[in-house]
Amino acid sequence: MAKYTAKQIAQWFINKSAIEAESGRGDPIGNMKLQKLLYYAQGASLALKGKKLFEDKILAWEHGPVVYDVWSEYRGQTAITSRKDLKIDKETNDLLELVYETFGQYSAWKLREMTHKESPWILTEQSKEIKPTLIEKYFRENYVQK
Repeated sequence: MAKYTAKQIAQWFINKSAIEAESGRGDPIGNMKLQKLLYYAQGASLALKGKKLFEDKILAWEHGPVVYDVWSEYRGQTAITSRKDLKIDKETNDLLELVYETFGQYSAWKLREMTHKESPWILTEQSKEIKPTLIEKYFRENYVQK
């Protein structure tokens, strides 16, 4: 069982991007980018740790992977800056830092294009769940250094 919800992991990315924006090193995160970072975080956890970061399903939507509850909460928002206190263990924090460092540099549309070229999204019928086994296999083969 995962320790966190997708909303908690999303809050970590919101906090991180807000801090970066406040210091002039980036822009506040929008909902589309947030969705893609959740997907990449789940993929990294599955590939590196062999377990889900969160239990929420990731769906294959037109613009890429989406966690419905998080999408619904931030629907239409292009600059989410609502920082909240969050308790995340060091191991998870380190994983999220790695994901942010690797994928956070890209725009929402660039991340959208990246997910559209990846087999988990391609092989999943629109609006259906992208199976964690597909995500894990893809990330192990394409992102984890051998």
